[in-house]
Amino acid sequence: MKNILTGLQSIGRALMLPIAVLPVAALLLRLGQQDLLDIPAIAAAGDAIFSNLGLLFAMGVAVGLARENHGAAGLASVVGYLVTTKGAEVLISVPPEVTAQVVGQARDFAIAAFRERELAKLSVPAGLLNGLIAGYLYNRYSDIRLPAYLAFFAGRRFVPIASGTAGILLALAFGFGWPILERGMDATSDAVLASGSFGIFAYGVLNRVLIVTGLHHILNNVAWFLLGDFHGVTGDLKRFFAGDPTAGAFMSGHFAVMMFGLPAACLAMYQAAAPARRAAVGGMLFSMALTSFLTGVTEPIEFSFMFLAPVLYGIHAVLTGVAMVVMDLLNVRLGFGFSAGLFDYVLSFGKATRPLWLIPIGLVYFGLYYGLFRFFIARFNLATPGREVEESARSDVGTEDDSVQAWIRGLGGASNLVAVDACTTRLRLSIADQKVVNEAALKSLGARGFVRPSQQTLQVVVGPIADQLASSIRAGLRLPASVASTAAAAVETSATPSRISAAQLLQTLGGFENIRDMRAAASRLCFTVRDDAAVSADVAKLAGVRGIARPEAHSVHVLIGPTAPGVLAELGRLRV
Repeated sequence: MKNILTGLQSIGRALMLPIAVLPVAALLLRLGQQDLLDIPAIAAAGDAIFSNLGLLFAMGVAVGLARENHGAAGLASVVGYLVTTKGAEVLISVPPEVTAQVVGQARDFAIAAFRERELAKLSVPAGLLNGLIAGYLYNRYSDIRLPAYLAFFAGRRFVPIASGTAGILLALAFGFGWPILERGMDATSDAVLASGSFGIFAYGVLNRVLIVTGLHHILNNVAWFLLGDFHGVTGDLKRFFAGDPTAGAFMSGHFAVMMFGLPAACLAMYQAAAPARRAAVGGMLFSMALTSFLTGVTEPIEFSFMFLAPVLYGIHAVLTGVAMVVMDLLNVRLGFGFSAGLFDYVLSFGKATRPLWLIPIGLVYFGLYYGLFRFFIARFNLATPGREVEESARSDVGTEDDSVQAWIRGLGGASNLVAVDACTTRLRLSIADQKVVNEAALKSLGARGFVRPSQQTLQVVVGPIADQLASSIRAGLRLPASVASTAAAAVETSATPSRISAAQLLQTLGGFENIRDMRAAASRLCFTVRDDAAVSADVAKLAGVRGIARPEAHSVHVLIGPTAPGVLAELGRLRV
């Protein structure tokens, strides 16, 4: 179950890469309209992105899932996507009524137009599947070795070939099975849309509840890019910008919550804070409220009370569902390219239905959130920001603002960091030991919440700077200072460090025949193995080994300490 959850979280994280381009697409498409700048070329540029979302999803998901986010996986996904879509386009059968009243060249145009329209429905699912396949194939076969006469096609060059082969199979499945697939997609869309208020309410509640796992991205992608059909355009978000007057049901309610409700919650938490600590938390709460109001990025606010006061988060989730229903019943249709903030509200105003209704509804929501948060905080003495028990950071962990080395030390040092990644507002980390993570120190550096999906994964909520911070940490892990801090930590935690035996390590990993690749990263050795079952559990018991981590299938990280490069060199000599 944990492996399934971890896999879904990886997919959710990968989906954020292609979604990140949507604000640009929405901005260009909207600015180019006749009621704004009236520049068709700009509108066409934005529409080009929306029209090729399947291709963007294929590349983004593949790169997001691949080890080291390698671009070879993106290339492989493009190959698979093009093979799938063009193959399926030829194989899709055309109903007789489409060509019943046309002949000659007009008949050919009718067939091409029908297939193009049907293919538009297929675009996003095909992109997602090819992205998943290419990411998996890269992680599995990027180190493959072939006979000498085929050596040119070995390694990463093999991945696009394998992806293209998978694309052929998908083309056959989509082409010959398209009538069944189309009926299934249409039936699912109709069922969700026909569920009315209940379906929209359930979506709103789940959208907030699933944030803790990161799986809300998957739910959003189904609603925003797959549900409904408007002249061949699918998905609530895509249909909204294509001019569908019924689109927006799965977006409108978010505006009342993100622009009005959560900023009011910040005000309530500020006024409920201890007087001596209001100055300390006021700046943080104000910046989070402003970010939510302008851009619709809400996770920093939500994680500030999600675990400290879960009852408030339950109220927040229910109110989100209610907001979705209220906006739908009043036929308010709003849309966004990124999230439900002021910027998107202004940009989509011309395409919206009854957009001014947001103001009175938003004011009501401001009052609801403020009143409910103030009441529950006072009534149950909830530990919201400014009311929780203060923890002092350890003195041996630096507290300098925005210091990459301080972040690395707070996370347990370089030896504790197996993999560093990020989504919109969170660091997504694979770590060796949860116990050495210093939450107090990380909070002093700006961390706003922590999620531990498993024993070896940690998510740290930091706000919109997450991606830049992850890049800085990855760069910092290659600096001597990181190794030095790791070595210092090793001295503290192990009074008698011992040198690992390279020969014993090799034996527990299944020998060189089981090792496809090996490298040193700071204080750990990273192995890519052919057979996970051949790796003995005794590797963790070897003298000098501080721990092992398995971030994904066929990948084993052995935590050793500052002697890791020397052990790698010794392994190299054994191979010779």
